[in-house]
Amino acid sequence: MTSERERTYHHGDLRRAILTAALDVIATEGPAALSLRDLARRAGVSHAAPAHHFKDRTGLLTAVAAEGYALFADALAGAPDLRERGVAYVRFAATHPAHFQVMFQPDLHRADDPDLLAARARATEALRSGVADLPPAGRGEDDRLTGVAAWSLAHGFATLLLTGNLADALAGRDPEEAFRSLAALAFAPEDGRGH
Repeated sequence: MTSERERTYHHGDLRRAILTAALDVIATEGPAALSLRDLARRAGVSHAAPAHHFKDRTGLLTAVAAEGYALFADALAGAPDLRERGVAYVRFAATHPAHFQVMFQPDLHRADDPDLLAARARATEALRSGVADLPPAGRGEDDRLTGVAAWSLAHGFATLLLTGNLADALAGRDPEEAFRSLAALAFAPEDGRGH
């Protein structure tokens, strides 16, 4: 008779179980705490089972980053403009903190992984299209630098939020609404500001 664990493994759920366990560890202890042996123990499988799906720790973190970028691209795609893409960025970081931690630490994953590259390209395109949709007065002279400014604002805000550094500044204010206000200040057309 086949055990429930073996049925789950043969149906492909072990990969998901290990990813889920890894995300839990990253969210509570950080990526440095990840160990394939510990994840195997948590999943109740042999210590070699995670290596079957991910090869090694870097492979696992690459899968986490690729999944994160795919989820991130989906979140950004539903936003109608650059400001709302920034809000989606902040929301993504708050709801997927483990993915967020790994995605933006390239030393943790394989930069040449095809799944990671494809997902990252989708996310990057969603961010860039938000800049392209800005009216000329809100874009500045260089779309690429405008994109870096938008990314810096959203990423910086999200990082400060996740690390608890905005608690006093927000004083109970909804982080998404606070970000909308910041984005309006940062990307307001120069006309009317005396420039």
